Amino acid sequence: MTILIDPAKKAAFERLCAEQDITPSQVVRQLIREYLAQHDVKYETASMAAERATRRDK
Repeated sequence: MTILIDPAKKAAFERLCAEQDITPSQVVRQLIREYLAQHDVKYETASMAAERATRRDK
């Protein structure tokens, strides 16, 4: 995923992330999870699918 962001906003975002000892990618992933949850969108990650397959095979 590629996004366009104003350089000043990007710099402020990166500074805030550094102050909070979290990466910008971690914040973006959390925002996406929250947005999907707000809109009641269901999805399955690769790790969820693998766990489901492991349970099924037992």
